Amino acid sequence: MLIGYARVSTQDQNSELQLDALTAAGCEQIFQEKLSGKSRERPELETCLKVLRPGDRLMVWRLDRLGRSLTDLVQIVHDLELRKIGFQSLTESIDTGNAGGKLIFHLFAALAEFERNLIKERTIAGLAAARARGRKGGRKAKLSKSDTRKVAAMLSDPIMTKTEVAKHFGVTRVTLNAALERDGYPQNPVTLQNKE
Repeated sequence: MLIGYARVSTQDQNSELQLDALTAAGCEQIFQEKLSGKSRERPELETCLKVLRPGDRLMVWRLDRLGRSLTDLVQIVHDLELRKIGFQSLTESIDTGNAGGKLIFHLFAALAEFERNLIKERTIAGLAAARARGRKGGRKAKLSKSDTRKVAAMLSDPIMTKTEVAKHFGVTRVTLNAALERDGYPQNPVTLQNKE
């Protein structure tokens, strides 16, 4: 069975061109939706993929109508192949039912893997360069060095407790203690004892 999938990105766009091409190509059933390709949830595509059985073929007007990215497209087609379901794209003339179409998708898979590895390498190199310049990754500290100095000053008052000071700065006691330790202030100096 030949099953089509058509998608337009917004409600304003019209899917008639895709529907006409899929109907002319012999699709017996066509699923269509109006959603951005970036959306992870595409209910009509999910339904379409559930309907497909071994020996069927999924047809799209153009490759970008099916996948959110090259990696996503390769994954969908690979899953179809494992289920013994063919795939065809009309505009690019790709058909995984023949050797040429399979070769193209193996090349796509290799390109997707290459892209993932490049992103990973760039990320690692960028983090190393930032560390070399003295920058540390991760989230910004909730208490600056100036704030920690104020915390230590407030805690030198025998009436103040760590819980009160933490509440004043809008942080937890754990964060307060971590900031004191990070900036070299004693956790429980004589002036701060019994202040928990």
